[in-house]
Amino acid sequence: MDISKNMIDSAKEIFSTMVMMEIEVAGDLLKETAPLSDSISGVIGLVGTHKGVLAIHLPQNVAMAVTGSFLGMDVEEVNEDVEDAVGELANMLAGDVKTALAANGRDIDISLPTIIAGREYDFQPTGETERIIIPFGCSAGNFSVELQLER
Repeated sequence: MDISKNMIDSAKEIFSTMVMMEIEVAGDLLKETAPLSDSISGVIGLVGTHKGVLAIHLPQNVAMAVTGSFLGMDVEEVNEDVEDAVGELANMLAGDVKTALAANGRDIDISLPTIIAGREYDFQPTGETERIIIPFGCSAGNFSVELQLER
């Protein structure tokens, strides 16, 4: 199974149907992330036969535009609505990853979303992990979706 293809298809479907935005892959898959600046990340823990995290990383301006489209309202600042929307996007993406991994006989549960936001922060694996980082682009700008699974 190609989990990266599954993640791309899932993200496109979620953004098209739930956020009312079309997204495209914006380049080759990444091996690591640069420090994130003025960004917000929604992070979901994965536990079970495999452990890891799924995260969506959005610059604040992209997160506000995505939230505005998702909720059908103007969003002028990173607030609770933006945090909730980013958490819900992470939750939907993680649910699709869980389903894909479960189809391969992997028993996985997902946590509630955690939000990380700030002027500058790093998102690095804590151990030996397989990392899949997919860059996406939309009318509001670029963002990425990342999956880390312990080896």
